[in-house]
Amino acid sequence: MKQQDLGLNLSTRRTRKAEFLDEMELVVPWRELVALVTQVAPPKATGRPPFAHDTMLRLHFLQQWFGLSDLAMEEALFDVPLYRTFAGLGNAERLPDRVSILRFRHLLEEHELALQILATVNATLSAKGLMLKSGTAIDATLIAAPTSTKNSTGTRDPQMHQTKKGNQWYHGMKSHIGIDADSGLRQRGGDGGQRERRDPGA
Repeated sequence: MKQQDLGLNLSTRRTRKAEFLDEMELVVPWRELVALVTQVAPPKATGRPPFAHDTMLRLHFLQQWFGLSDLAMEEALFDVPLYRTFAGLGNAERLPDRVSILRFRHLLEEHELALQILATVNATLSAKGLMLKSGTAIDATLIAAPTSTKNSTGTRDPQMHQTKKGNQWYHGMKSHIGIDADSGLRQRGGDGGQRERRDPGA
C-alpha cells in the first residue's frame, strides 16, 4: 500500500497547477454549464450508470486547459491525483476511459453546446466584473542598427542607442507593436514611448 492510498496530505506546498484549478473552481459557472448539458442529455434510469455530467464537463475543461488528448486524459487520471480530485473522482473505483471522454465531446459537438458554454462563461465573468473588454496586447522586438561610423558624418545613427536584451547589449532600439482591444488599431513605437496609430490593413 502506498502513502497516497491512505488519503494523507503529507505535502503543504501548493503548485501553480493546483492554484490555477482552485481559481477555475471559483470562476467557472459549473452549475449553469451542467444544466446546459442536462437539457440535451438527461440522466438515464436504466442501464449502466453513466458518469456525472459535472465530472465529464470538468474533464473536458482539463483537456482544453492542458492540451490533453482523450488517451492522455485517461492516463492522467491514473497518474495525477490533482485531476481526479478536481473532477470529483478522488475515491471513485471506476474512472472514465477514452471512449467515455470521446462520447461526451461528441455530445457537445452534436448539440453545438460549445458556443452556449462560451456565452454562459462570458456572461458570468461580465457580471462579476472579470471580463477584460479594453486594453492593449504588446509585443516587443529588437531592431539592431549598424555600429559602424564609416559614413559622411563619422557618427552613429543619433536615433539609435544602447539597448539590452537579456544579458546582451545591442546598438539599436526596441520596437513595440500593440493591438488595442476596443478599436483594433495597431500601435507602433520605439523606446521613446511614442505611438503611431495605424489602420489594421496598413
